[in-house]
Formats: sequence, C-alpha cells, structure tokens
Amino acid sequence: EVQLQAFGGGLVQPGRCLRLSCRASGLNVANYAMSWFRQAPGKEREGISCISSHGRLYYEDSVKGRFTISRDNAKNTLYLQMNNLKPEDTGVYYCATASIYTGDYYYPSESDYWGQGTLVTVSS
Repeated sequence: EVQLQAFGGGLVQPGRCLRLSCRASGLNVANYAMSWFRQAPGKEREGISCISSHGRLYYEDSVKGRFTISRDNAKNTLYLQMNNLKPEDTGVYYCATASIYTGDYYYPSESDYWGQGTLVTVSS
C-alpha cells in the first residue's frame, strides 16, 4: 500500500521558518516527480514547488527565494524548507507524486498519490 505522510506544519510568526516533511512508503520517491501544493482558506489548491525524478526544481513565483524543495532518497522523504514565512503562506500543504509534466510544472494524474495535508498558519 502506498502512503504519503505529510507533517511538520504548525503555527508560526511572520518571518519565521518551518520544514515540512513528506514520508513515503510503498514507493521510492527517487523514481517520481514530487510536488507540494497549498490550499489557502477559501481558495483552490495551487502548486508551489516540485522536483523531478532527475532533481530539476520548480517554484511558484510567490515562494521563490524563500522555499526550498529537496528529497532524501535514503529516508524516502520529500521536504519543503520554508523561510521568511508570510501570512499569505497560510494554508494546508499537501505532497503528491506527479506524473503530468506541463513544461513548467509537474501535476498529479488521477493515478498519482497524495498525502493527507499538514496545516501551516502564519500569524502574529
């Protein structure tokens, strides 16, 4: 059974940092493009960062320079280091495998896998 377990969210003040983790079981993250998505309150889920199976990185404009996606193949875990957090980064963050490449991002297909989401709240 494939599982993606996302964790590491929490309540932080603006300007602080968090690292999200997405631990996989039942698949090898090294063989997949993996993506992080964010769903802000009242908004649709949006892709914010992804990493190809070859290690190519992509970032949505609002997180460039602040967020870093990485993958530890030995731990079979995907990470999202989030620095200088802003209130607009608030939302539920999801990890997913992503097999659809659009030329500028990897998106999950219906057969890809999603984690359960972890809530990040940035507030003073």
